[in-house]
Amino acid sequence: MSDLSGTTAVVVGASRGLGRGIASAFAEAGAQVVAVARNDRALTELSQTSPNIRVEVADAADATLAWSLLDRYRPRSLILVAGANPVMRPLHHQTWETFSVNWHTDVKFAFIWLREALLQPLPPGSRVVVVSSGAAVNGSPASGGYAGAKTTQRFIAGYAQEEARRADLDMSVTTVLPRMTPLGDVGRRGIRAYAARSGQPEAAFVRQLGNVLTPEIAGSALVGLVAADPSTVAPAYLLTGAGLTPAP
Repeated sequence: MSDLSGTTAVVVGASRGLGRGIASAFAEAGAQVVAVARNDRALTELSQTSPNIRVEVADAADATLAWSLLDRYRPRSLILVAGANPVMRPLHHQTWETFSVNWHTDVKFAFIWLREALLQPLPPGSRVVVVSSGAAVNGSPASGGYAGAKTTQRFIAGYAQEEARRADLDMSVTTVLPRMTPLGDVGRRGIRAYAARSGQPEAAFVRQLGNVLTPEIAGSALVGLVAADPSTVAPAYLLTGAGLTPAP
């Protein structure tokens, strides 16, 4: 595990799934972690696992929150994991409201935090990681606008990196695209829907995904990513049970 002692990490969406694993891994690596989410009970439980974790109970899509927390904590690492559960229905069973839910949450919160990271700006040497989804590469016909929203997160992370370069900011922005996993709310819903869609038992569908991506694997991978030399880091990575590989 890389040593992040003496640094601060803000993890947005830290109360469950991969976000919780990432927050725990950063704390174990020595970082002072600010865990942000709406679930007070889950955050309290997380904070009890390490003295390096403090919590902020808030809505990640609140336009004033990013300014406030980045100004207060001045993190070296900003990890954006939050997002809404998509409505798992094929296109013709969606309404516009269900189809667009991830545009109004996932895209909005990524935009708000990336914008604020550029405007403040974050301290020199800062690392920003936007945790999107493998659906941004593979598509997701049973989850409405989810794949499009996740693709847009990847686009705006790239735009943020370009603006950081134009402004001569010493800040790296990377997108991570996790494979579907049964160990998160979104993944469990996706597995249930796609197993039914393909006429398979859920266990058989999970087996065909290969090595299961766990919160612990995600945490270790992201600690390694933010500790790496920025000149060696790709713009985007796929994240599977085998770790990180550069994304196409």
